[in-house]
Amino acid sequence: MNLATYARRNMFRRRGRTIWTMIAIALTVLIFCLIRTVLVSWEGSAEDAAQDRLASRHKVSFTMNLPLKYITDVRAVDGVVGATYANWFGAKDPLKRVPFMAGLAVDKDSFFEVSKEFSVDPAQLADWKATKNGVILGDILAEKLETGVGKTLKIESDIYPGDWEFKVAGIYTPNRKTADRMTMVMHWDMLNDDPRNAWGKDRLGWMLVNIKDSTRSAEVSKAIDRKFDEMDDQTLTMSERQFALGFVGALAAVLDALGYVSVGILLIMVLILANTVAMSVRERTNEYGVLRAIGFTPRHVATFILGESILVALAGGLLGVLLTFLLINNLAGPALVKQGGFFTFFHTPGWLMGLALLIALIVGVFAGLFPALRASRLRVTDALRRVD
Repeated sequence: MNLATYARRNMFRRRGRTIWTMIAIALTVLIFCLIRTVLVSWEGSAEDAAQDRLASRHKVSFTMNLPLKYITDVRAVDGVVGATYANWFGAKDPLKRVPFMAGLAVDKDSFFEVSKEFSVDPAQLADWKATKNGVILGDILAEKLETGVGKTLKIESDIYPGDWEFKVAGIYTPNRKTADRMTMVMHWDMLNDDPRNAWGKDRLGWMLVNIKDSTRSAEVSKAIDRKFDEMDDQTLTMSERQFALGFVGALAAVLDALGYVSVGILLIMVLILANTVAMSVRERTNEYGVLRAIGFTPRHVATFILGESILVALAGGLLGVLLTFLLINNLAGPALVKQGGFFTFFHTPGWLMGLALLIALIVGVFAGLFPALRASRLRVTDALRRVD
């Protein structure tokens, strides 16, 4: 008889208890992976940001606009190979078919050249540029709005009152997993010329800047900001990653809380397994005394108990990883992305599932360590006298 054989046979001596323990571990692994997937998905847009792109906004606040002439000055900065600008439109579906959609008013001649994460058919792009009230929609957004190329689309705005009528000129698809597929892209000229935007005429919300050398991003950012140091409207330029983290930062407290909850889940897993192992050890105290009496050492006893604890933890961890793959990656994830809203992608990466399995292994060691040490230190006579 060896360690693996002994541990495997003892796992199911209390079949019901072992199975329920494995299910509990599997569920805690699933919940842990779900929480960490939320965090990974939220932060994914920042981690997947273009390395050669900067974002420049008003130094005081993202909600404040900049003069339109700034874009010309930015394009003249050494190291800049392309720049575009946009304003937040605040689009809403009057029929409430989507809970949230992004509406951007952009420069028609440069936006899609700088924002390479969006792929648009060249013919549709040309038609959009020639149509002042034309819009290009994300593929998921177009599906949700039940519209398509050539159709008329009526949209409301949180910022600019009244109905806005557009012609759907194109549908874009993402070139990277974190690209938002729930965005409506309209002409900045249409917004600028509308009387409802009299207060924001010839003003832009932010600028996106492509640079020649990504290793010079800090240098180019400072050069852009220096151009407007003495202006009434000063700029704050940063990497696209920092720009994206600024939006995630608004939810920092929520994200931190989720991180703490995931740690709490692991503690629950330890307690569940430790309780099961402790109960098994108490029930088999007499048996361990017999093993010691026939020649097994204290180290053998400790190893038997640790082995059983690790096997139960690994079995539960594998079941939890399988549930994660089936329920998150193949059911919930695609459904959330298709629904649109807060997540541009929702997928548990392989490294996270591997981490969860490694944690289950570590939990198995820690949960079995104290009962194993305690059992190995029992004197043979005490163990043989004990009857539970």
